[in-house]
Amino acid sequence: MISVIIPTLNEAARLPGLLRQLAGESAPHEAIVVDGGSSDATREIAAAHQAKVILSVPGRGQQLVAGVHAASGDTLLFLHADSAFPAGGLARIETVLTDRPDCPGGNFRLIFSGDSAFNRWLTGFYAWLRRRGFYYGDSAVFVRRAVYDRIGGIRPIALMEDYEFNRRLERTGPTCCIEEPPLVTSSRRFEGRSATDIVWGWLEIHALYHLGVAPGWLAKRYEAQRRRERLRPMQNRPA
Repeated sequence: MISVIIPTLNEAARLPGLLRQLAGESAPHEAIVVDGGSSDATREIAAAHQAKVILSVPGRGQQLVAGVHAASGDTLLFLHADSAFPAGGLARIETVLTDRPDCPGGNFRLIFSGDSAFNRWLTGFYAWLRRRGFYYGDSAVFVRRAVYDRIGGIRPIALMEDYEFNRRLERTGPTCCIEEPPLVTSSRRFEGRSATDIVWGWLEIHALYHLGVAPGWLAKRYEAQRRRERLRPMQNRPA
C-alpha cells in the first residue's frame, strides 16, 4: 500500500481537487493530511474526503515526519497540496518499484502550471537538474518505507528538508524518475516576482546551505525576501 502524505497550511481551495484525484486511483493507498495550523476549512475538507487528518506544529519538515509516523504503507509518497496528481500515478509507482527492485524510490517529471516563458524555462531547468540527480519535494518524491527508515528519514529542519533527504536517498542506489505521466505543480509561489529575484534567491539559499548556515536562519531569510518581493510592486505604484 502507498501512504500519500500531504502537508497543509490553509489549502482549502486546492485540497478538494487533489483528494478527488487520489480517490480515483485504483492502487491501494491511504491519504494522510498533516495540517500545520490552518485557519480555514482545510482539516474539515480533508476529513470529508476520508483522509486521515493529523495535527502538527507548522513547518513542512515537521509535518512530513508526523505523517510518516501515522503511515502504514510500505511505500511513502510526499505530495504538495497544490499539485495536480496524474491519473494512474499511484499504479505507476507500484509498477516501477516492482519492475526495479534495486530502485529505492524517486519522483515524477515535473511540469509547472501556466504558459509563461519563465514557467516553461523552469520545467526544462528542472528536467536538466533531474538528469543530474537533483530534485525537490514539489515533484512528488516516493520511497520504500524500509529505505526511508534505513537512511534515517526526513529531518525536521526549517528549510531544505526535501533537498537534504533526496541527497541521502540518491546515495542508496539508482532512483527512478517517472516520465509518464508527469506531475503538474502550481506556479503560484512565483506570482508577482521577477525571474531574476527567483533564480538569485534560489542560488543564494543553496550556497548558504552548503556553507553550513543553519536552516532556521535560512528559513527566516527566505520569508523576509519573499515579503520584500511582494511589497515591491506596491511600493513602485504611483501615488
